[in-house]
Amino acid sequence: MSLLPSKQQLDAAAQIVYAAMPATPQYSWPLINEALGCEVWIKHENHTPTGAFKMRGGLVYVHELAQRAPTVKHLVSATRGNHGLSVGFAAQRHGMTAHIVVPRGNSTEKNAAMRALGVDLIEFGDDFQDCREHAAQLAKKNDWHMIPSMHPDLLSGVASYWMELFTAQPDLDIIFVPIGQGSGICAAAAAKQALGLKTKIVGVVSAHALAYKSSFEAGCKIEAPVSTKLADGLACRIPDDVSLEIIMNTVDRIVAVTDTEVAAAMKLLFVATHNVAEGAGAAALAAALQFKAGLAGLKVGVPLCGGNVDAKQFSIIIGAWNYAEKDTEVCS
Repeated sequence: MSLLPSKQQLDAAAQIVYAAMPATPQYSWPLINEALGCEVWIKHENHTPTGAFKMRGGLVYVHELAQRAPTVKHLVSATRGNHGLSVGFAAQRHGMTAHIVVPRGNSTEKNAAMRALGVDLIEFGDDFQDCREHAAQLAKKNDWHMIPSMHPDLLSGVASYWMELFTAQPDLDIIFVPIGQGSGICAAAAAKQALGLKTKIVGVVSAHALAYKSSFEAGCKIEAPVSTKLADGLACRIPDDVSLEIIMNTVDRIVAVTDTEVAAAMKLLFVATHNVAEGAGAAALAAALQFKAGLAGLKVGVPLCGGNVDAKQFSIIIGAWNYAEKDTEVCS
């Protein structure tokens, strides 16, 4: 479809990404295969320099912005963490200042990581939507360049990880993809189209942030409340228009996972691979575990799309064996 970049555009974006970082690995871990009863390939986006897939999009967006608007020196955007890290990393490479708006009570360790990249961190509001609206106001007031959560350059950069996975494992039957603001799943659709694959795409949202699932099923944009305490990267209250249109036309279905299911997936990833996943980073595996009975004989792709979880929260999850009884404690 026309909203998706071409293979030529994706290849060009990948070269920008690889000037700053190498391709990330994909592994088929025996204990994950055993848990799901099929062949599973984990794409390790937790191995990027910022610990999440978002870095790729930030690199491409800021690189292209520097080419077309070389006088821009101040960037502003909203985030729960990983998008802000990507913008901060890219801004530093181009001598720009990144002003990033986060909600009050945001991850302390993501906040610290952004500040370490030279980000001017601004705490405002209670959720991502509040932050996005405030960032837009700051952009207008100060004549800063506003970076959206979804843009063709962001999508093209993020697609480089899907191109890597699909090139390494072109016969994947199905992939599970978390949905925050949509760049990850739209990038998967772009890579699938560019390579002419038939892989089914299943989107994954938090059961405590159902905006994209409700919108997908209704065929129109629907706002939904956000109450997830663990998968902050999926804490979307209002879907992005472009993302939703792409999703409507390319995704096979969308499923929801609870914080308890996400916590279980985070623990399984650590026990089986000794990789740390944040809540949104483990959501795809949580969804695959829901579908275990229907995955027999299939080849499955699952991104571990981010590992930026606060140490205290992760230690609680690793120590909580009975998730159903410890749900409140795990997600606090």
